[in-house]
Amino acid sequence: MSDNFAKSPELEPESGFSNPSVSKAADDLRHAASDLGHAASDKAKQFAHEKAEEAKAVGERAKASAEQFRDRAVEKAQNLKQVAEAKATQLRTAADEQWVHTRDRAREIHVSAEDYIRQNPTKSVLAALGVGFLIGLISRR
Repeated sequence: MSDNFAKSPELEPESGFSNPSVSKAADDLRHAASDLGHAASDKAKQFAHEKAEEAKAVGERAKASAEQFRDRAVEKAQNLKQVAEAKATQLRTAADEQWVHTRDRAREIHVSAEDYIRQNPTKSVLAALGVGFLIGLISRR
């Protein structure tokens, strides 16, 4: 097969093909290598540009997701704050009502104790002496 190639009429000097020189072949190779280098460089630039665009898109999606997360967190925090304020108001109201009820009950007990002592002074004094004696015995031990 190589004999057929070497004897091919297109390659004969009579057909207009002359033997290329080594420098011409080297120039052709340099030119081809340069073309390949430029093509590779262009492909690399295009690839880098595409990846930069993809990274930018991912960054924008991440930013949007972070903003959505922040907005949801703020909304949840506001809802929790409103619920806590409502519960605090409810507890404060219940505590105020209980305090008023306890204070009224203490006044009633005070008034009824005064009335009992005025109606039964002897029993009250003897009861107070007995309670004092018991407290004295207990505190000695």
